[in-house]
Amino acid sequence: MMRKKYLTIIALSLVVWNYSIACTTAIVSGKATPDGRPLLWKHRDTDQFDNKMMRFSGGRFDYIGLVNSNDSLFHVWCGTNSAGFSIMNSASYNLIPGYDTIEAKDLEGYVMKLALENCVTIQDFANLLDTLPKPWGISANFGIIDSYGGAGYYEANNSNYKFFDANNPEIAPNGYLIRTNFSVSGIENMGAGYNRFNTAKSILSEAFFQGGLSPEFFLHKATLCLRHDLTKTDLYSEFSKENFENRMYPFRDFILRYSSSSTFLVQGVKSGESPLLVTSWIKLGFQPASVAIPLWVGTNNSIPKILTAPLQEKSQLCDITLKLKESCFPYIKWNEGENYVLLEKLGNKNGTGMIQLTVLFDKEIMVRADKMISKWRKSGFDSCDTQSFYDEIDRQIHYFYAQNFELNI
Repeated sequence: MMRKKYLTIIALSLVVWNYSIACTTAIVSGKATPDGRPLLWKHRDTDQFDNKMMRFSGGRFDYIGLVNSNDSLFHVWCGTNSAGFSIMNSASYNLIPGYDTIEAKDLEGYVMKLALENCVTIQDFANLLDTLPKPWGISANFGIIDSYGGAGYYEANNSNYKFFDANNPEIAPNGYLIRTNFSVSGIENMGAGYNRFNTAKSILSEAFFQGGLSPEFFLHKATLCLRHDLTKTDLYSEFSKENFENRMYPFRDFILRYSSSSTFLVQGVKSGESPLLVTSWIKLGFQPASVAIPLWVGTNNSIPKILTAPLQEKSQLCDITLKLKESCFPYIKWNEGENYVLLEKLGNKNGTGMIQLTVLFDKEIMVRADKMISKWRKSGFDSCDTQSFYDEIDRQIHYFYAQNFELNI
């Protein structure tokens, strides 16, 4: 049944989808985090800016996932299921030779949907691929963590895959792995995202040696990174300068850029902990203008209203971040306008930039979420807690955007 359905999806892919652009991602073993819990991070780049979160049931496992709002089939670009299995991807552009003529492509979102419906462990994902008809229509680095301590990447193309284990010190000396848009097992010096990879490598290394590979690091320092290792630029240093107004800055090949569309961060569990405690954080839409919201799969068929929408309708939160994004790129109508940012909108000496305001709001949410999670680790997960938390979050977010940006959701 799964093989037949997959063949149908392959046929559709020949005429319908082309969602891949680029992403910056990392998988962190519990060996490398302060509390011993693994992390999965995806900073999504795409030309499909209208994203939303959805909750799915009916398969072997329930799951939550990030989807493109206009996708009627709801292909999933990262997510977590009720077994504590989490998956994401980055497109890879050096796994398939240039002479390859296979037309099936961009099926990563469907493969991840199948994985979330069926997988418990990292090995289950390899087993899933082995059951699917070839060619698979994929070229990606699939990052996975599970509730048994598993953490790593599968680099996979149309017919083969290779696993990189974040728990193996020979492969990941510091317990973490990074992927952008090339694969280690692919064609050398081909692909894309080398500048972003090097920047991510630098900031993760610094955080690791300071004992700081935490959810907050990935949601703020990594996702909102304005550092460029090749040009030795850090745009945060500009925030405090005088005569800052109306000044445009080059904005190319940063981790954060015009095509950035959402960030998904999962804090897994230690082996033996309930998978219901897996916490997925989402910054939906343009990340500097968005706020970080925690999600749990076990919450009574619900996620915050502001993150989701029925059918092909748009998420309220994503929609408002895209409105704010417009002010950051006033020359977007130019052919290369996406490469220049009005930096004062992101941060300034008055502390009224999008990044400055949203990070302060995020920290308040993270304190509340941490208290709730700490309680659950002692007494067990309580879906009543999460439902009241979601309702309150919806109200607080409406107030935040009205007060700080004079925008009503």
